[in-house]
Parts: sequence; structure tokens; C-alpha cells
Amino acid sequence: MAGVADVRRRVLMISGAIDAVDYDVSVSINLPEPGRWQIIKSETNLTDQTWVAMQVTTDDDTHFVEGGDALVMSRQFSKTFLTPDMRRLTFFDGEVRPGEAVLKVFEIETEARRPAYAHARYSPVSSDSAERSEELLQQMVTDGMPQRPTIEVIVPVTVIG
Repeated sequence: MAGVADVRRRVLMISGAIDAVDYDVSVSINLPEPGRWQIIKSETNLTDQTWVAMQVTTDDDTHFVEGGDALVMSRQFSKTFLTPDMRRLTFFDGEVRPGEAVLKVFEIETEARRPAYAHARYSPVSSDSAERSEELLQQMVTDGMPQRPTIEVIVPVTVIG
């Protein structure tokens, strides 16, 4: 993974790939300065599973920004859910098949120069019925995805602007 921070526009662009099936990925980024940043994140699904939801959870010094000029969207997922404490964002109602890329856009506000956030993905179990998969998905959107072991990644950031 690699990132580019445009200080003038307060935009951080991160790209990479995920090939971990049984792990969540915790991403630490070195920002030029704390504050509000728009994150544009692109990653490729290198697993053999289709992702039907993605969850992003922030650290204690960071929260998501919603409303106003804040943009929260994904090209692959048509719905989002943000918890009242503004620390967990879930993208759902879509899919990312093996080999496909996913694009997510969201804004964070952080007090730290090195915020961290964790990515979790949900893939339905093939033996579950469509109704059971939908029920589990709705439960995970509401309650959050269960914690799994985490791979920590420090993303190098090039500063421009």
C-alpha cells in the first residue's frame, strides 16, 4: 500500500491490495498534520471470496465526518451505515468479486499525525441460504463485524501541494 497527501486540498489517496482472508487490516498513516482529511482508498480483492460488506473502524483519536461537505461513498456499495459515535463506518449492498478493485471515499477528523483505522470485510458462507446471509449481513451492519486477528500495515505517504 502507498499514499499521497495533498496538503492544499486536504486529500489523502491510498491504494493497495488485500489478500488476507482470516484477518482484518489495520492501516496506520503518517499525515503531514492532524485535522480533517478526505480519504480516497482503492484496494484490490486478491482473495478467493466475494466481499459483500466492508467496515472501517477508527482509533480513539479519530472519527468520521458526515454532512456538510463531507463525502461518504463507494462505487461498489450503494449503502452506508455510520454509528452515532462516528467511529465505525460500514459499506454494504453491493459486492467486490475476486480480482476486482473497490473504491471508498470518506472524511476523517483526527487529533494525531499518525491515525490508524481497521478494515474488515464480510463474505457470506457458501452453505448459508440467501435469507440467512442477508440476516447475518444486517446484524453485522448494526452490531459491527466480529473482531478477528489483525495485520498491521504502516502506509508510506508522499506529501504534495
